[in-house]
Formats: sequence, C-alpha cells, structure tokens
Amino acid sequence: MLTMDWSNILSLFGAMLILAAVPSLSVLTVSSKSASGGFIHGFFATLGVVLGDIIFILIALWGLAFLQGAMGDFFVVLKYISGIYLIWLGINTLRAKVNNQNLTKVDAKSLSSSFSAGLLITLADQKAVIFYLGFLPTFVDVNNIVYLDTVVIILTAILSVGGVKLFYAFLAHRSGLLISRKNKRLINYLAGTLMISVGVFLLTSS
Repeated sequence: MLTMDWSNILSLFGAMLILAAVPSLSVLTVSSKSASGGFIHGFFATLGVVLGDIIFILIALWGLAFLQGAMGDFFVVLKYISGIYLIWLGINTLRAKVNNQNLTKVDAKSLSSSFSAGLLITLADQKAVIFYLGFLPTFVDVNNIVYLDTVVIILTAILSVGGVKLFYAFLAHRSGLLISRKNKRLINYLAGTLMISVGVFLLTSS
C-alpha cells in the first residue's frame, strides 16, 4: 500500500522539476551533446542522466550502507572504471568531427557514448548521494517505505528530471542548427574538457 499521499507526490514532482532546471554538469552535458550531434544525442544523454538519478534514489531509499556491504569493493572499482571511461569519452569528443545534423542515419556507437556521458557525469557527482539522502526524507518516511513508494518516486523522477533535460536538449538542438561549425567545435571542446576533468577527479579523489 502506498504510504505517500498526492500532496507529497506533487510537491516532490515540483521540487525535482525546479532542481533539474538549475544549471549543472548534467545540463551542460545534455545541451552540448544535443547542440553538436543533434537532438537524438541529447535524448540519449538524458536517458543516462535519469538512470544515474534513479540509482541515487535507490541508494537513498534502501540504504547506502546496505549496498556497500552487498557490493563490497566493487564500489571503488566502479569509481575508477567510470573515471577512465569518462576520460576516454572526453578525448573522443575533443577529436570528434562536427556532424551534419541533417543526416538521417545515426551511429549507434556514438549514441551509446552520449548515454554513457550522461550516466557517468551524474554518477560522478558525489554530492548527489548526500543530496538525495537529505532531500527524499522530506517527502517520504524512509523508515516505513514500501516498494510502491519507490516506483512512484522513480516515475516522478523520470517525468520531472527527464522532461527538463529533454527541454534543454530541444533548445540546444534548435539553437545548434544556427550555430557555425567553428562554434560547434568549441562546444565539443568544452564538453570533452568537462568529461576529462571529471574523470581525472574520480581517479585522484579518495
């Protein structure tokens, strides 16, 4: 039985909507992917961001200590894998050629890179775990949570966070149609540098 009432659900939706709209690394990632590669790349980057948020929601609701105990050192290994992969994605972004957004065929490999960039940028934000641990208890009693509450919160995140990021992707895509090739290369440079910086931070942080 659902322990959350509709007022809590709507309040949670509104709060997530506003927080997702605040400029951040994920907004920059989604926007740069959409502007340089087309809306489809912004869409896949958004999927990665939303999946990262869902992971943090599950951690916050069901206990970081439990997950760490169950997965052990895999958490540390995952951090280093994410860091290396982000650096690799950043280097490829720096070297990428500016795409013609009128192309009808999209490389599936490049889409997976956009998805991975959105996911890893989100997972690399270590403040997100602390944020969700302090944020969600305002709207739901985590001590008495049931599985249906988890499903509702995840759906709320998909609609709010995903909706906002897709809106950013759409705006970036529309503006990207008017951006010169030189400026698109600059966008690629900024996005690539961002990914490399986050990857290096993951590898060097304790």
